[in-house]
Amino acid sequence: MSTKRCWHFAVCAICIAWAFSTLGCNPTNAPPEPARGTPGGAIAEAPPATAEPSLPSQPSQPLDAAVTEAVETTPATSPKPVVAPQAAATIPRIQPTDLVYLGAFRLPAVTGDSNWEYSAYAMTYVPSGDPGGPADGFPGSIFAIGHDHHQLVSEINIPKPVISESKQINDLPVAETLQPFADIRGGLVGELEIPRAGLEFLPGAAPGEAGRLHFCWGQHFQFEPDPSHGWCELNLSSPQPRGLWRLNGYTNYVTNDYLFEIPQAWSTRYLPGYRLATGRFRDGQWGGLGPAILAYQPPDTPPANKAVLTDVKPLLMYGRQLPDTPELEVNDAWKMNGYSESDEWSGGAWLTLGDRQAVVLVGTKAIGKTWYGFSNGVVYPISGDPNDPIPEVPPFPHDARGWWSQGIEARLIFFDAGELAAVAQGKQESWTPQPYASLRIDRYLFEPGYDHPRQKRYSVGACCLDRERGVLYVAERCVQQDEERSVIHAFRIGAEHK
Repeated sequence: MSTKRCWHFAVCAICIAWAFSTLGCNPTNAPPEPARGTPGGAIAEAPPATAEPSLPSQPSQPLDAAVTEAVETTPATSPKPVVAPQAAATIPRIQPTDLVYLGAFRLPAVTGDSNWEYSAYAMTYVPSGDPGGPADGFPGSIFAIGHDHHQLVSEINIPKPVISESKQINDLPVAETLQPFADIRGGLVGELEIPRAGLEFLPGAAPGEAGRLHFCWGQHFQFEPDPSHGWCELNLSSPQPRGLWRLNGYTNYVTNDYLFEIPQAWSTRYLPGYRLATGRFRDGQWGGLGPAILAYQPPDTPPANKAVLTDVKPLLMYGRQLPDTPELEVNDAWKMNGYSESDEWSGGAWLTLGDRQAVVLVGTKAIGKTWYGFSNGVVYPISGDPNDPIPEVPPFPHDARGWWSQGIEARLIFFDAGELAAVAQGKQESWTPQPYASLRIDRYLFEPGYDHPRQKRYSVGACCLDRERGVLYVAERCVQQDEERSVIHAFRIGAEHK
């Protein structure tokens, strides 16, 4: 067992004790580490933030300009390489400057048994949705998960996004409910402690064949390899869920959060039949030193509940999966550039623009110093040494313990699709690909950053892609102007999609 893995189990023991002794004040009860939607804020006791060497700051630019930055791409090397590195496939890259901000829209009020407060940690675009909608250039619909507590799914239409330069919520159009909130899990998933979830629509293989809504569910602590993936029909009043299935050999800490489609052309060339990408970022190194992406092949016929899906290939994983262990083996040489324990990567999409591609992850990037403890800068010991002094728990709103940083920014990070192909084909290690660029999107959000009293820690949630029209939708979480509902922002990929 490596030193870092021993450290993880020490932290685990501490966190479990905390979970049983504390009742959290956030939408997801009693997090041993900060839950999605829990408090965060500026640091009063920590030193000033310093710029990350691989993610330099950039001057401000006009609202519609893409704010981008180069990211170091020197590959990490393993001290004990398993795969002799080979050249990656050459696939032209989509750049952050190819994305143009289109505006945003609001989510509806209560519809059914849930609402859109503390929402949108999973969402997917369905091209056949809203067939009777207006010809405004934004057809289709979005299926998304509502309030974190309820984990119910609703379908909404997509109004034409509007740019509010003054950031007034009433400037934005409001989406309409197409199908009210419903439980698509059918009893397959029990109560979850700090839930994780992903949704993705995948069209049918044959012309005219109905597509399915694929999903995954998990939770913050998962010490056993729990089944997590399945699918259901698009009719939310009769979803007929199938599953749950487990991805063979991989811990839930790298599998059961975001879900997104792998383009047919890439799949046909590099991994035939593998049409879905799934992954997760687990704070505190448990899922590796960066986000994970795995490709898997959805079964043509649904296997039995708790079956194991064997057609699984890692595309990105900053650590090594050992047999029968709930976390990855990690090494500083296998780290993503700019990694921080308090990062949060919460959505993904595989962008295409002609022959160019990019795999993007959206999330909340930690800025400046990172520590384990409380949001006001009080550090909690994690060495496992019983003689370490234990600090008092600060008063609200700084009483949630976990990984924190001096600041946060909403970002998209871009990965090379050719490098992921090299990993899939065994030509490179899973930790070799590095993000080649980053797009900062705080300037487009209505309320970016920490907000302690409102229990807001993360700026953004999930994303989804209208591939045909080249529109990427990104959810901003917990907008106070709109009673803590999420706001959906839209970005066009390339001028030729207009």
